[in-house]
Amino acid sequence: MATDIYGCIEVRDPNSDEDWFEWEPWQRCMDLSPLFDGRHNYEALALLFGVRNYQQWEPLAGQRGLPVDVSAAVRADFEEAERMDAAVHSPTWVSWAELAQVDLTASPVGLRGVVVLRDPAGPYPHLERWFWIGEQWGSEELLQRMGPRVDGRSPAELPFGEWSVGTAEVSYRPFVLGDAIGPGTGWEHVFAVMAALAGRFGGAGVRLVVYFD
Repeated sequence: MATDIYGCIEVRDPNSDEDWFEWEPWQRCMDLSPLFDGRHNYEALALLFGVRNYQQWEPLAGQRGLPVDVSAAVRADFEEAERMDAAVHSPTWVSWAELAQVDLTASPVGLRGVVVLRDPAGPYPHLERWFWIGEQWGSEELLQRMGPRVDGRSPAELPFGEWSVGTAEVSYRPFVLGDAIGPGTGWEHVFAVMAALAGRFGGAGVRLVVYFD
């Protein structure tokens, strides 16, 4: 079953620390949906928010809940979503200050690379199967499909590359954070808006609040 993401960008009024300020410090600014097309990029959800995190990567902003000072508008949206759908879960948030520090060229800790397997003659010719590779290959199916080029050799011993095994096409390559949240993933539009807003509100004054179903 697919997992969908919902949420919005909030900004903090620069005057909210002043004695005379009497409004909410955080204000709803822009919904996620016009910026992000909702594609099911679960690697991004795992790395950013710890959702669908089957690889057990360390997420940047997992399981934080709603911010204690979340805007009334965003809290109302979330509570209404919870009321309408019991599957709504895992509210969390992340600031632009945190996102701006992410090194898109780095790999998740413990990950050597990814094997992408596609079989044009199989039942799903356009489906790519991804196998996450750490210190060990970790998949008997993968060893059987790839044959002696892998069997008995650790991921560190086998160079990255592409080859064929029968009708299957195999690609063994590095995987970096930019593959999940960099240009071409859809997240670049969200981050561009947050970066622009940070010019007015500061990195800590711009945050993305999200939840899932």
